[in-house]
Amino acid sequence: MLSVGHRTGLFDTMAEMPAAISAQIAEKAGLDERYVREWLGAMTVGNIVENDPAGKTYYLPREHAAGLCRKAPTDNIAVFAQYIPLLGSVEDDIVHCFRNGGGVPYERFERFHEVMAEDSGQSVVPALETDILPLVPGLIERLERGIRVLDVGCGRGRALNKLARLFPNSQFTGYDISGDAVRYASQEARALGNDNTTFRVFDVSGLEHSERPGPYHLITTFDAVHDQKDPLAVLRGIRQALTDDGVYLAQDIKGSSHHHSDRDHPIGPLLYTISCMHCMTVSLAQDGEGLGAM
Repeated sequence: MLSVGHRTGLFDTMAEMPAAISAQIAEKAGLDERYVREWLGAMTVGNIVENDPAGKTYYLPREHAAGLCRKAPTDNIAVFAQYIPLLGSVEDDIVHCFRNGGGVPYERFERFHEVMAEDSGQSVVPALETDILPLVPGLIERLERGIRVLDVGCGRGRALNKLARLFPNSQFTGYDISGDAVRYASQEARALGNDNTTFRVFDVSGLEHSERPGPYHLITTFDAVHDQKDPLAVLRGIRQALTDDGVYLAQDIKGSSHHHSDRDHPIGPLLYTISCMHCMTVSLAQDGEGLGAM
C-alpha cells in the first residue's frame, strides 16, 4: 500500500491538503474513489493517516508526509516500499530456485531499473556534489578542468547525467547490460542537453578483455558490483581501464558479510530479502558467483 500510495501520487496529494473526505482526495488525485477509500483504510490502521470518524475525513500529518513524499528527496521510505511488490512478482520463480537451484534473470524484473533510478535519485544523486566527490582530494577540480569518466553498471544514468550537468568540460560514458535502462538514460541526456554523455549496452563482466575507448581518469560504480556474474573480472577490467593517476570510486551496501554482524543493520531484513530475490539470483542466473548484497 505504501508503494501504491507513492506510484499514484496519493501521498503527494494529501501532503498539500487539509483534512478531507475520500471523494475529495480521490478527485484531487484524479483517481477512483472506491480504491482511494480502501487505501485510506490501510493507511489509517497502519497509523500513517489520521481519520476523524465523525467527519469521515482523512489527514496526512506533516511529520509523516516528510518521509513519504517526493518533496522529501532523500528520506522517502515509500520509494523503498516499491521493492516489495517488485520482488513479489518473481516469488514463484524464487521458490522454484529454492527447490532446483539456478537463478532468475534480469528480464523478469520489469520495474527494477525504474525503482533503482528512484532509489539512486535519493541516496546517491543528491549526495554527489556535497559528500561523495569530496572524498577524493582534488577530484572536483579535475572534473572542472575536464577528464574522461566511466560509470560501470549505470542503470538509467541518473548519477552520470547529474555529473555531466555539473562538469560540462568532462566527458562521460555509461555502460549497462539493460537496453531499456540505456535507452532511458540516453533520452534523459538529450532532454537535459548533455552532449558530453554517451550510454552503451555492454556486459561489464567482459571489460577486461574489451577494446572499448579509454583509458578513464575516473571510474565509478554505484551499487553495481556485488550482483555481477564475475565481480572480480569487473574490478580487473576497471583497473585496466584506468589511467595511471586514475581514481576508482565505488559505492555499495554496508553489509558485514556475516549474518550475526548484520543484526543491528537498520534495514537489514529488507536488504537480505532484496539480495535473495534479486542481487544473488540474477548473478546465479548467469552461472555467476551470486555474492548477494550483504
